[in-house]
Amino acid sequence: MSSDNRANALEIALLKRTCVLPWHQFVYAEGGDDEVHAVFATHEVIIRGTGLTALLAALATQNVTVIQESARADRFQSSADRLIREVVVQKLEEG
Repeated sequence: MSSDNRANALEIALLKRTCVLPWHQFVYAEGGDDEVHAVFATHEVIIRGTGLTALLAALATQNVTVIQESARADRFQSSADRLIREVVVQKLEEG
């Protein structure tokens, strides 16, 4: 954590790999309750689920340290108000 209590990087824990993106490369985030796009200088992160409006607000203030993709069995639980079903990390093309 930095001196102002913000994380220095965002860790994205996917089922088969983990990606760490530094917050100083964060460009913007947009979306709504069911899908959020977070764009960094080198990567785009797409998060799909339910109840993601709070995540969008947390991204705006860079107060997120980890986003974790749900295991397959967790994706079908409908009782959760907030659920991340899918996380996609794509490297942005140069140019």
